[in-house]
Amino acid sequence: MTMAIAATVGSGSAEKKEMYKDPSVPVKDRVEDLLSRMTLEEKVGQMNQFVGIEHIKANSAVMTADELKNNTANAFYPGVTDKDVERWTAQGLIGSFLHVLTIEEANHLQSLAMKSRLQIPIIFGIDAIHGNANAPDNTVYPTNINLACSFDTAMAYKIARQTAKEMRAMNMHWTFNPNVEVARDARWGRVGETYGEDPYLVTLMGVESVKGYQGALNGKEDVLACIKHFVGGSEPINGTNGSPTDLSERTLREVFFPPFKAGVEAGAMSLMTAHNELNGIPCHSNEWLMQDVLRGEWKFPGFVVSDWMDIEHIHDLHATAENIKEAFYQSIMAGMDMHMHGIHWNEMVVELVKEGRIPESRIDESVRRILDIKFRLGLFEQPLADTSKSMKVRLSKEHRETALEAARNGIVLLKNEGVLPLDASKYKKVLVTGINANDMNVLGDWSAVQKEENVTTILEGLRQVAPGTAFDFVDQGWDPRNMDPAKVAEAEKRAKESDLNIVVAGEYMMRFRWTDRTDGEDTDRSDLDLVGLQNELIRKVAASGKPTILILVNGRPLGVEWAAEHLPAIVEAWAPGMYAGQAVAEILYGKVNPSAKLAITIPRSVGQLQMIYNHKPSQYFHPYVVKPSTPLWPFGYGLSYTSYKYDDLKLSAKEVSQNQNVEVSVKVTNTGQRDGVEIVQLYIRDKYSSVTRPVKELKDFARVALKAGESKVVTFTITPDKLAFYDKKMKWIVEPGEFVVMAGASSADESLLKETFILK
Repeated sequence: MTMAIAATVGSGSAEKKEMYKDPSVPVKDRVEDLLSRMTLEEKVGQMNQFVGIEHIKANSAVMTADELKNNTANAFYPGVTDKDVERWTAQGLIGSFLHVLTIEEANHLQSLAMKSRLQIPIIFGIDAIHGNANAPDNTVYPTNINLACSFDTAMAYKIARQTAKEMRAMNMHWTFNPNVEVARDARWGRVGETYGEDPYLVTLMGVESVKGYQGALNGKEDVLACIKHFVGGSEPINGTNGSPTDLSERTLREVFFPPFKAGVEAGAMSLMTAHNELNGIPCHSNEWLMQDVLRGEWKFPGFVVSDWMDIEHIHDLHATAENIKEAFYQSIMAGMDMHMHGIHWNEMVVELVKEGRIPESRIDESVRRILDIKFRLGLFEQPLADTSKSMKVRLSKEHRETALEAARNGIVLLKNEGVLPLDASKYKKVLVTGINANDMNVLGDWSAVQKEENVTTILEGLRQVAPGTAFDFVDQGWDPRNMDPAKVAEAEKRAKESDLNIVVAGEYMMRFRWTDRTDGEDTDRSDLDLVGLQNELIRKVAASGKPTILILVNGRPLGVEWAAEHLPAIVEAWAPGMYAGQAVAEILYGKVNPSAKLAITIPRSVGQLQMIYNHKPSQYFHPYVVKPSTPLWPFGYGLSYTSYKYDDLKLSAKEVSQNQNVEVSVKVTNTGQRDGVEIVQLYIRDKYSSVTRPVKELKDFARVALKAGESKVVTFTITPDKLAFYDKKMKWIVEPGEFVVMAGASSADESLLKETFILK
């Protein structure tokens, strides 16, 4: 392969003043000045991204070319050395890198770019999904599904803002987050990377994350957000990542589009298309998505980036292009701006332009968008990060405190028959066992291995929070697929000798053991059961007759039906990040009163899928036989160590016109003995409509702090847009009729007070 730089420059540009290097000049003018100086080869290079050279070295040493085909985490380029990539960088032929994980490598590659003819800086992208956790020595916050269960939009902003600071301290500029896909299939491995199943909650979390990452998108602490994956990959036909998606335009516009549209309106300046085909058209060559909807309807001004080698998959997987060059053509002409990642792009796209198939003006459109971001982020003025100051920002005390607070607020108490909070004087000897009891897996997917002193495992957290308790640990290893029956038997024996048992089960998510995981990106399941001997372990420990608590560490909902029926207490911890152990232990021992609510429904088994709260009225017209049609736990559900009473639901009017708001108030009282935080939820149903509507939809919520015995009146405003939907002709309308307003503690009907009003 060759990537030669052209020697010719636009006529007369050598004499022009280098306006693009002057920070006092408006960004638009700087972009045009620089664009006028660039060769075609340099322009096409700005549209291409490579994996980092250390990543290339590591993977070329252990992977074969055949292993590259289905791997979406690791890469190298057969026949290409790290020295080739360095040379192309110094020639100005590479615009972006990903999988660069240290400040030293980022500065090295950036210094090479500074040797190029025009000194255009690299923009470094990284999967900073819950903190910049994919790189070592950064604050690891709880995963997105944890964050969503807190219903805390201010925390979403705060985490994103802090993540941006840590990224810039490493010379990283672009996070491939927020993932605003609406997760509607629990088999899919990326559920934990999302904000759950509800379009409204996903939208609000995504918007605050975009704002937090980007700030004003002009400072040294701002990074570029990327809303992804556009669109529909979270409801694949068989639950596997990248498999076909077949969705009506109604479902797309009502369920999947809103978080993306809101992300654009919030200012997100990059968007990533989805692996999958949508209704027969690969998303990466889908002109309707990228041009008609994204740019035409929503006026998106930023740039679109491909996902990992997905433009190539237009040819070698979807087979709608006869070769890679044709795939590049289809994707660019459909609206793609940047290629993730690798060789062939530069030479083939240049050929396509020279052959007259792609106008150079089309290339200019993409390059303008990319250069605009590089100027706005100040990369031309400050291409390098200061290594001496980096760790003063990363893992700071403030960021650590946020990670702990977020973990406390995102752990859901699913069941409690009086055993929690634990009484340390009563339970003096406690057995702790399970694959996730003493493992860094509590960090979750998209986490690198961190220093041990920066991670509190659950066993460590228990010993820290309850130092007077004797914790007897039976190690089951980290791998659920290869559990040792002898270790299960050992836990069974020692459970009988304990006062109480804690089993920490779930999935395995750490990326450094890519092929051993059971959850995470490209780790999809055909069932929702606990893997391996975990159920056997739970049953045998519980058979001791001693109280047994189950703690789940996972990214997707798990069908733990036996445990739900037989154990006195279950905690859904998800992946709470670096302070997982402390947060879990504080909740178990009552130092923290749990407040989180489920951002996704937990089904009994895979056979119940699709299992969502906002289903259509006919979905359970005929219930399942033998097994219940109800979930284990519904969306919005979560217990506390206190109790709450809802009453006095009032509407400001029983009859309104189409342009009027309805004020909703409900009194919430903490009727227990402990202070707590209740997440009050507002749902609406359009009782009769011209097209079928969900049985209920979340339209608002509030985190309300209540002292023991305290009452507060919580007020919501129903604006006309919260009543709107797409009619038979796919027009966005507000239709007259009767609406049911529901307020309460979860989406379950028995948790909700109801009133109605008429829209005239």
